[in-house]
Amino acid sequence: MTPFPFAAIVGQDEMKTAMILTAIDPKIGGVLVFGDRGTGKSTAVRALAALLPPIEAVKGCPVNSARLEDCPDWAQVTETETTSRPTPVVDLPLGVTEDRVTGALDIERALTRGEKAFEAGLLARANRGYLYIDEVNLLEDHIVDLLLDVAQSGENVVEREGMSIRHAARFVLVGSGNPEEGELRPQLLDRFGLSVEVTSPKEIDTRVEVIRRRDAYENDYDNFMAEWQPQDVALRARILDARAALAGVRSSNVALHDCASVCVALGSDGLRGELTLLRTARALAAFEGADEVTRAHIREAAPMALRHRLRRDPLDEAGTGARVARQLAEVLP
Repeated sequence: MTPFPFAAIVGQDEMKTAMILTAIDPKIGGVLVFGDRGTGKSTAVRALAALLPPIEAVKGCPVNSARLEDCPDWAQVTETETTSRPTPVVDLPLGVTEDRVTGALDIERALTRGEKAFEAGLLARANRGYLYIDEVNLLEDHIVDLLLDVAQSGENVVEREGMSIRHAARFVLVGSGNPEEGELRPQLLDRFGLSVEVTSPKEIDTRVEVIRRRDAYENDYDNFMAEWQPQDVALRARILDARAALAGVRSSNVALHDCASVCVALGSDGLRGELTLLRTARALAAFEGADEVTRAHIREAAPMALRHRLRRDPLDEAGTGARVARQLAEVLP
C-alpha cells in the first residue's frame, strides 16, 4: 500500500513546508517536529518518502553511491551501471544497537566462509536520503553521540574487530517527539536545521476533514489515490524545479544584514543560525519561483530556523515561537 499522499495531509503547513525545503536543499540540516501525539508527524515523514524524486545509484552499492569511484573498497562493487532508486528514508528505532546503526562484522560470512567482511548498517542505507527517528528525545545517549559525530563529518568510521571501515553517510535527519516525554540534548538539538511545532487542530471542520481523508484512504483507496497522487506529482516537479533554480537565487547585502540582525536580537549562539536562516530563505525563494531572497522569505523562514536555538529565559513565559515573532516585528517591520 502506497504511503498516505503528502499533498493530502490536512493543515500542518509549517511542518510540510519545512520538509519540502530540506528536500530542495539538504544542506539546511534536517527537521525536528515536536508536538502532540496523533498530529500526523510520522504520517508526514512516510508521505515524504513517496514524494521525493528518485536518485541514481550504482547497482549493488550498499551506500547508494552515484559513481563507481565513490563506492567504498570494502563493498567490492565492480558494476558500473547505475539504476534509479527511491530516495532512501530509513527508520532508526529506539533501543537500536550501535552495531545496527554503524554496521559490523558479517557473522554469517565469518562462520560459513571464514571471511572477515563488513555488514553495512542503517547509516549506509540512509546515505543520500533521510534518517528518521521517532521519539528522538528518548534516544540513548551513546547513539546520540554517534549521530553527532557522523552528522558533523558526513562519514561513518567503524574501528572494531580488526576492521577499519569508512563510508559516506550524508543524510537529512528528521526527528519527531512529544516534549512532554523529555527534552532533547542541546548538542543534538543544534544539529537540526529547522524545528516546527505541531498541535491538534481546534476547528471542527478541520478535524472532520482529517477523518474524511483518512477514512477514504483506508476504505476507498483507488479513488482516493487517483485524486491525490497527481498533486504529489505536481509537487515533486516543483521541488525539482526549485533544486535546479537554487544556485541562481541571489542574496543581497540587505538580506544578509536582515539575517544577522534577527539572530543578534534573539541572542542565538554561534553563526549556525544565520547560515541556516539564509539557506532556508533561499530554498523558499526557489520554491516560490523568486530569483532573489526578500525580507518576506526571511520572515517566513525565521521561526523554523531559529526557535530551537534560543536560550532559555526564565523571566519570559512566552514560547520560543512567540519570542521569534516578537523580535521579527521589531527588527524586520
